Amino acid sequence: MADLKEHEQLVDLQRNGLVLIQDRRRFCFGMDAVLLSGFAEVKRGETVLDLGTGTGILPLLLSAKTEAKHLTGLEIQPESADMARRSVALNGLSDKIDIITGDIKNAPSLFGKANYDVVISNPPYMTGGHGIVNPSDAKAIARHELLCTFSDVAKSAAEVLKPGGRFYLVHRPFRLAEILTTLVGAGLEPKRLRLVYPYADREPDMVLIACVRGGKPRLKVEKPLIIWQSEGIYSEEVGNLYGF
Repeated sequence: MADLKEHEQLVDLQRNGLVLIQDRRRFCFGMDAVLLSGFAEVKRGETVLDLGTGTGILPLLLSAKTEAKHLTGLEIQPESADMARRSVALNGLSDKIDIITGDIKNAPSLFGKANYDVVISNPPYMTGGHGIVNPSDAKAIARHELLCTFSDVAKSAAEVLKPGGRFYLVHRPFRLAEILTTLVGAGLEPKRLRLVYPYADREPDMVLIACVRGGKPRLKVEKPLIIWQSEGIYSEEVGNLYGF
């Protein structure tokens, strides 16, 4: 049994019996992390770094879905990193997943340059701190660019990736022009893009992007991903991602 602290809960990840420790008062993982874990392609024997891992949801899911050799999660908030480490230990994956407490901007000095085959990230979506009451609040840090910008994420991803290495991210479509410009400027060439729609007749609310460090310009826009088939019923593709 997990030794849970006050306000913590154990979440069944619907994959290989994996569980995750979360604090209901802090930022909890959502659909975006699950979709990114399905979009990212990790080959057998590859090494993976998750920039801004939170409570470790992406390394845990990718440990079940791929044959990665080793996965590392980097998280600046000590409380979230602690939950991630305990989740990794609880699942018996301490030999395969490392959780490091640190700043995304310092990733190249923490891990060295050109060391990873794959980098993934579910970064803060919102710019600045407009409307935030407490800038040190865990949810605010996870959702807003208070401690790092998207440019910081892209720069660090490019530096820690091997030449030809791949960067996978999920973000919001309203920032798509800025995101693509920033990625190209960092030397990360967008190769695949997929828009995510809550329903077939709604506007997209997420975008999944795959890049290659030093890749040649050629972008494939993939077919839309629809979350809900009807109210309360996931589409078949999303159901498969969740393991239903």
